[in-house]
Amino acid sequence: MSYPTRDPDFEALRLMLARLRNERGWSYDELAERSGVSRRTLIEMEHGQSNGRLESWFRVAEAFEVPLGDLVREL
Repeated sequence: MSYPTRDPDFEALRLMLARLRNERGWSYDELAERSGVSRRTLIEMEHGQSNGRLESWFRVAEAFEVPLGDLVREL
């Protein structure tokens, strides 16, 4: 069995989250309201304290109106 040769780049994913949020001028509270993901979880996701659950990333992608695949492509 072979395994992937590279590790996921969670830093790039966090930067994408920050970029999308800043481009829209959304606070954590606004993104939390739009996505249904708690403010605390969003902060942890963006600051690298948590990689987040797939469901959270899905909800964030939906709030930004981008396909989940486009968001996680950064990995």
